[in-house]
Amino acid sequence: MPVARIVAHVPPEAFDSSPGSPRTPQGDAVTEESLPREGHGSPRRGGDSSEPAGKPARSGLSAFFKETAIVVALSLLIATVVRIFLVQAFLIPSGSMEDTLLVGDRVLVSKISLQFGEIHRGDVVVFEDPDRWLGDQAPDGGSGLGGAIKDVFEFVGVLPDDSEEHLIKRVIGVGGDTVRCCDDQGRIQVNGHSIEESGYLYPGDSPSLNEFERTVPEGELFVMGDHRSNSGDSRIHGTFSADLVVGRAFSVAWPIARWGGVSSDGAFDGVPEP
Repeated sequence: MPVARIVAHVPPEAFDSSPGSPRTPQGDAVTEESLPREGHGSPRRGGDSSEPAGKPARSGLSAFFKETAIVVALSLLIATVVRIFLVQAFLIPSGSMEDTLLVGDRVLVSKISLQFGEIHRGDVVVFEDPDRWLGDQAPDGGSGLGGAIKDVFEFVGVLPDDSEEHLIKRVIGVGGDTVRCCDDQGRIQVNGHSIEESGYLYPGDSPSLNEFERTVPEGELFVMGDHRSNSGDSRIHGTFSADLVVGRAFSVAWPIARWGGVSSDGAFDGVPEP
């Protein structure tokens, strides 16, 4: 049985007769909305592109490095200002202040407190070496590139100052005070008042094995280490100018297990004025 074939007749008008353009049946007409436009993902003829490949990535990386450099520069600037005018960290290199401060402790020293207040008896202060108290034991700074980098990091406050050419001691007497050793119970006296130092004195140490009596000149300080048997201080070297004080130690910052304040526990509260 023959099968009838149905052939759809499409009139010629249904095809676009424009030269060079594909003929598209009007029933499947491509609308303007469906045509890809330039700048919306359609490739240009010949594969040309308005942006070189990889440029956005390079631009983003450059911006990242610029922003990072700005952040680092600002951070170093702030750290430098803080170190110079407010707070500086010092590394404890010796045992002269044990057990208040141990070797390797990082202690925070307030500089701004000196601008708004006086140095008091009982304060723990960092000061410049008055007259080679450190002697030949003063550690040498690093040399070469490594030493220069270390010095820069210490200056901006990234690393703690390792106390080269600096000392840290407790103030026992200020200008006008008379400091002597010792009373009948072996205690230090300031202006005739006996000081109870058990709160910070190194366990087993006497307040002093050397007898002495000193009147502190105005503008100078008499200092001693808390580890009296391991401290070269004013008992040996005498007093020094208060102008050499860098700042007042107020806290142990590192290691974490030793976080805490640095104080005299009120040991000097009862000392009368000279």
